[in-house]
Amino acid sequence: MGRRGALTISNSGSATSSTTACIAGGGPAGMMLGLLLARAGINVVVLEKHGDFLRDFRGDTVHPSTLEILDELGLSTRFHELPHQKVTRARAIQGGRTMRTADFSTLKVRYPYVAMVPQWDFLDLLATEASRSPHFQLRMNAEAYDVLRADGRIVGVRYHDRDGDHDLTAALTVAADGRHSTLRAAVGLSPRDFGAPMDVVWFRLSRGDAGTAMERGRGTEREVREAREGSGEDDALAMRLGPGYAIVVIPRPTHWQVAYLIRKGGYDELRATGIQAFRDRLARVAPFLADRVTELTSFDDARFLQVRVDRLRRWHLPGLLFIGDAAHAMSPVGGVGINLAIQDAVAAANLLAGPLLRTQRTGVPLPEAVLAAVQRRRGLPTAATQLFQRAISRVVIRRTLSAAPAGGEETEGAAGVQAPAAGAPTGPAPFPPEWLLRLVAGWFARLIGIGLRPEHVQIRTPPEPDR
Repeated sequence: MGRRGALTISNSGSATSSTTACIAGGGPAGMMLGLLLARAGINVVVLEKHGDFLRDFRGDTVHPSTLEILDELGLSTRFHELPHQKVTRARAIQGGRTMRTADFSTLKVRYPYVAMVPQWDFLDLLATEASRSPHFQLRMNAEAYDVLRADGRIVGVRYHDRDGDHDLTAALTVAADGRHSTLRAAVGLSPRDFGAPMDVVWFRLSRGDAGTAMERGRGTEREVREAREGSGEDDALAMRLGPGYAIVVIPRPTHWQVAYLIRKGGYDELRATGIQAFRDRLARVAPFLADRVTELTSFDDARFLQVRVDRLRRWHLPGLLFIGDAAHAMSPVGGVGINLAIQDAVAAANLLAGPLLRTQRTGVPLPEAVLAAVQRRRGLPTAATQLFQRAISRVVIRRTLSAAPAGGEETEGAAGVQAPAAGAPTGPAPFPPEWLLRLVAGWFARLIGIGLRPEHVQIRTPPEPDR
C-alpha cells in the first residue's frame, strides 16, 4: 500500500503481463506521465522499486511552472491543502552584504512563488489522482532491471518484486528511473558528462527564533539581522558564501533544510575531520545555527549527493523513451530538476497520447518519429538550462569552494575547508554591482521559476470540484 493507504496498489503481477505503456520509475516524471496517459485512456503501468515514496532529502521545490500544470490538471486546491511553504525570494550573503538574486513575486503568473512541499506528499497526490482511472496501475516494490526485445524494438521490461521475476510487455517503455538509470545501462547508452565542481551534503536542523543568536551572545546585531534575512526566518531561500564554503539554507515550517557544498570528491576528507569539527565550522559560518548544530550527532544524520550534470545524445530507441534524470541529470543550482522532469512528462503526454491510442486500438507499433519529437521539444530548453547551471557553477561555486582564505578568515584544517589549489583566488568571486543584480533578478526568477519553453497540459481533464 501507499504511505497513507489512500490508493490501491498492486505489489505483484503474473509472470507475464502486458500494457500499452510501461513507465519504469515512480518519481515526479514517471507519476506525472502515468497520470496524463491514464487520463487520455491509455493503459499504463508504473513500476516503482521502493515500497513507498518516503525518501528524505529529495527535491522538495515545486516551481510556478509546475503549479500551473497542477492547476490545469484540476489539482491546485488539493496540492495547496498539503503542508507547504511559499518561497518568493532568493538571496546571496557574502562578506556582510545581502543581495537579492531572484524575486518570484514579480512573475506575471498565477502562482508567483516556489512551493516547498515534501516530495512524498507530492507523489502521493499524483498517485492518488491517477488511481481514479481504470487505465492506471502502480506496482510498488517492483524494480525494472532489463528490457525485452523483439524485431529490433524494445517491447517491454523484465522486473523483480517480492514474488520473483516478471515480464511486462508494452508498446512503449519509458525510462524515468533516475540519474543512475538501470534501463539506460541495459540498452548500453551512456550520457555525456559535463562535470560539476561540487558535491552536496544535505541535512536538517530545527527552526527557531534567529533573535536567540544575539540573546545568547552568539552574534552581533548585524549578524542577527543577516540571520533573519538569510536563514529562512522569512520566505527567502538564502545562499551564504565565504572562502572555501557555500551553504544554502531553505526555509521549512519546522526546520531548515541545509545544503553544504563541498569541492567535488571532498566528502571523505570532510568526514575524516569528524562531526564535532563540522559542527564547529557550521556555527562559525552561520551563527544563527550555532545553538542547534548538536542535532547533527554523526554524518549518518546527513545525506551525501554526488552532483552530476549529464545528458543523453539520443533520448529514444524504437519502443523506448528516456525522460527526466534518466535523460539529463541536472545540477542542484536553481532547484529545477523536478520541474524539468515534469515538463518532460507533460510534453511527452501531449505528443504521445494520440499515437498511443491508435497503437492501443490497432496494435500497430508506435513510430519512433514521435519519440524523437519529444527530444526535439525538450532538448533545447534542457541544454540551455544546463548551460546556465554550468556557468553559475564555474563562475561562482568553483571559485568560492577553491578560494584561499583571506587573512583572519577560516583556515585550512577547519571542517569543510579543503586545501586550496595552487594559485587559488583569495576569497570567493565578488558580487556583481547591485544595479546589475537588480536587473537580472527578474530574469533569474523567470528562468528558474518558469523555464524555457514551459509546457501546458493539452489532454482534456475534468474541472476541479468547488470546495
